[in-house]
Amino acid sequence: MEMSESVNVLGEKLETCGTDPETGFYRDGCCNVGPDDLGIHAVCAVVTDDFLEFSKARGNDLSTPRPEFGFPGLKAGDSWCLCAARWQEAFEADAAPRVRLRATHQAALEICALNNLKAHAVDLS
Repeated sequence: MEMSESVNVLGEKLETCGTDPETGFYRDGCCNVGPDDLGIHAVCAVVTDDFLEFSKARGNDLSTPRPEFGFPGLKAGDSWCLCAARWQEAFEADAAPRVRLRATHQAALEICALNNLKAHAVDLS
């Protein structure tokens, strides 16, 4: 199975999500999805303190540095490729972070509704 085509939820070329810290399942700065990314790290989120607290309470601490994995820990304002299911869970709990649609992989649409992602978009003009 090949890597999924890098197309965003708007049907355009996938843009870079974040390079400081380097994000993406493949740590290439993009929310690329492939056959070995079982979590579907497709949603490019701009994390908030509220979301980081929500995620930590759900057992996924994204704010604590883990140097052994080369992970600096996230802070509010960082862009990060989230699992689509985690974003959806946060959305349902009114804790969803903002989303960069142009950097969110189309695979997110398997779990998240486009209108919900658009309602949280930071890059729609």
